[in-house]
Amino acid sequence: MASVTTFNADTAKAALNDVLLALNAPENVQKLSEAKESSGNEMMKMMQFIFPIVTQIQMDVIKKYGFSEGREGTIQFAQFIRTLEREDPEIARLHNQVRSYFLPSVASSPSAEASL
Repeated sequence: MASVTTFNADTAKAALNDVLLALNAPENVQKLSEAKESSGNEMMKMMQFIFPIVTQIQMDVIKKYGFSEGREGTIQFAQFIRTLEREDPEIARLHNQVRSYFLPSVASSPSAEASL
């Protein structure tokens, strides 16, 4: 088990890759597929049905990296990732892949991205 104090870009990449592997596990693919079917492409429904599943899967993975279980660990992980993705395009790419599971695809414009 890693410690949060040693969380760096390499650990972040490993954690995000592990989250993506977990999201692609057959039982999770089925859960997410059913949730996506229920929500269509409506943002509110996606947040209601899909986001909790993705968050739970992520929580199960990041425990191995020293993050506490529950809301605090998830928030701390997200803060680390947001900080690291500014400096590392690979972390940003992996984080975007994770987010694509619960955010509907929208046409992106440079001005919209800059405001995020």
